[in-house]
Amino acid sequence: MGAASVAAASEPKPAGKGTETVFRWLGNSGWRIEGNGKTVLFDPYVTRFPTKGFDTNTPLTVATDLVDRHIGEPDLILVSHSHWDHFNDVPYIAQSRGIPVVGTATTCYLLQAMGVEAKQLIMVKGGEVLDFGEYTVEVVASLHSRNGTHRYWAPGTLTGPPAKVPETIGELPEGDTLAFQIRVGDGPSTFLTGASDFVERNLTGLRPDIAMIATESTARSTHRYVPRLLKALDHPRTVIPVHWDDFETPLTNPAVHDSSMDLDGLVAQVRELAPRTRLIPPEHLTPMRLRA
Repeated sequence: MGAASVAAASEPKPAGKGTETVFRWLGNSGWRIEGNGKTVLFDPYVTRFPTKGFDTNTPLTVATDLVDRHIGEPDLILVSHSHWDHFNDVPYIAQSRGIPVVGTATTCYLLQAMGVEAKQLIMVKGGEVLDFGEYTVEVVASLHSRNGTHRYWAPGTLTGPPAKVPETIGELPEGDTLAFQIRVGDGPSTFLTGASDFVERNLTGLRPDIAMIATESTARSTHRYVPRLLKALDHPRTVIPVHWDDFETPLTNPAVHDSSMDLDGLVAQVRELAPRTRLIPPEHLTPMRLRA
């Protein structure tokens, strides 16, 4: 399976300098990032319920005991977009911890409708560089991937809180998509993606040490996705493929590969186009300790 191919591409590397940053993959595109005494969550979705082929009438549900077990003590949540497999657990985390959430207008309006206080919401568009003291977050306007007919799944944006509290996955529109670049102290700069497309000019100058690259589907509706992304990011020293596991199955190791996601293709292209880049295979919930 593809994960084994990623492992074969990895090479030993001397320990770097600066702040050690600990990354735990929460499955799909989700991460728990820790360093400098702080914890940041990105797209935390660990409930992972079945949807019977993305049936839009599938009820939203949160496995609170599972979420509590795996998110640590977060200080901030970053949300790439509002589809359920990125957003579903965020309202519960934000409410139960009283912590801020960074996201699009649609993400913030949905959170308000679902009971999160407005004072916790940091609405962004892309281009912002947010200084939280122990870490910085750069917001990047990005794009969502499309299906084989070049269409978005559950598109749309909100201009205010919905009148009805969302109860199904179909009531959570994408609401535009963001990427983020985070740096904890003087640790590695890390580029986080929640979908497999991007705006090239928006990545100019980012040059991350680590890129968490969302895997494209086997439909490959985005032109030269991997080559263009690697070039735009100036061929990062480390690439970690994400969004390739079956997010309707529990968090287990080895992760269950979603056969519609072209993990092997991503790995092969990185090997060919960026032979000096280290590929790291993520394992669910397993700490990765990295430095700049």
